[in-house]
Amino acid sequence: HKPRDLGQARRRGSLPDAYTLEVSSPGIDRPLTRPADYVRFAGHLAKIECKTPVAGQRRFTGTILGGTETTVRLSNEAGDVDLPIAEISRAKLVLTDALIRAARAEAAPAEAEAETH
Repeated sequence: HKPRDLGQARRRGSLPDAYTLEVSSPGIDRPLTRPADYVRFAGHLAKIECKTPVAGQRRFTGTILGGTETTVRLSNEAGDVDLPIAEISRAKLVLTDALIRAARAEAAPAEAEAETH
């Protein structure tokens, strides 16, 4: 159910007295949608697809070197390439051991903070 569906169901009285609401976030192999994502995940492997060819190709897999508001720099076996963010149609992190370790390290302080409150 969507949040507004739940609210409507509650007002109609059609929800059971007890229920579980689950909220999820994107997985660690999440889509990259904002320029800040490319900065945050620099050093990690990504698959990026462009709307039109860049340097003769539309699909890239490589290590994110960083990004700006307008460009993502990616390193792959052919070298480094700058991809215009406006040309990116799909971008996603690739699940790797390094990404899993980084996600665990990022989650550990948040979990410790939650336990103290």
